[in-house]
Amino acid sequence: MRLMSLREALAAHVADGDCIALEGFTHLIPFAAGHELIRLGRRNLHLVRMTPDLIYDQMIGMGCARRLTFSWGGNPGIGSLHRLRDAVEHGWPQPLELDEHSHAGMAAAYCAGAARLPFGVLRGYLDNDLDKANPRIGRIECPFTGERLAAVPAINPDVTILHAQCADREGNVAIQGIVGAQREAALAAGAVVVTVEEIVDQLAPAMNGIVLPHWTVDAVVHCPGGAYPSYAHGHYTRDNAFYQRWDAIARDRDTFNDWMREHVLETDDHAGFLASLQAKAA
Repeated sequence: MRLMSLREALAAHVADGDCIALEGFTHLIPFAAGHELIRLGRRNLHLVRMTPDLIYDQMIGMGCARRLTFSWGGNPGIGSLHRLRDAVEHGWPQPLELDEHSHAGMAAAYCAGAARLPFGVLRGYLDNDLDKANPRIGRIECPFTGERLAAVPAINPDVTILHAQCADREGNVAIQGIVGAQREAALAAGAVVVTVEEIVDQLAPAMNGIVLPHWTVDAVVHCPGGAYPSYAHGHYTRDNAFYQRWDAIARDRDTFNDWMREHVLETDDHAGFLASLQAKAA
């Protein structure tokens, strides 16, 4: 593990065309990392996320993505992701391929990837016709019982990027609060980059917490506020007003481009992004 700046970590580990997962479930969403990938101008990425929301809307709208593997996409509590819809419906700024699953299907695929198995198995797709829209959903027969089951290919991102509350100086990472697929996405990946709120001398024990041991982590980045506008349990709350404002910003291409230029492209890092928002609000 190396302690690096966010730009150094992503420049070293994420290349054009990579499959990358930026995971986080309701909180600990790695917004700072997504913005840095936009600044770096990464292109043709295969984005993977169980619940793509605003950060993927921004990355898709800025032309970073060629494909999206997901199980639900939207602006939580508000409505659609307008940049995602524009890419799918009108090919702007470029066409976007979709690989759509249920949450259970994504979980099975991540678990298979973490176990280094070729596919995951579940019953959840047997009572619907999602496989007609997604040819990457298959059917298999259990060799022991003859039961018909659904199968999904394993997800093995080239790079998984997470945000967490803290890491110690050896690179062990602690994730607390609601967890989604962060652990499985990390263990399934070729490389793991984690932004954290703080670096500590020793991780404190926590109930229902996950610790990623240092040998599973390639780079740790000290990035306070790195999940904003989502929240980080124990550190700051979700900025609900930001999610509401985003609906209007993202509806119009020019408004979206102007906003991204002012707050992401023309800022040096996440601290600059936060400062630009504060200046706008003043």
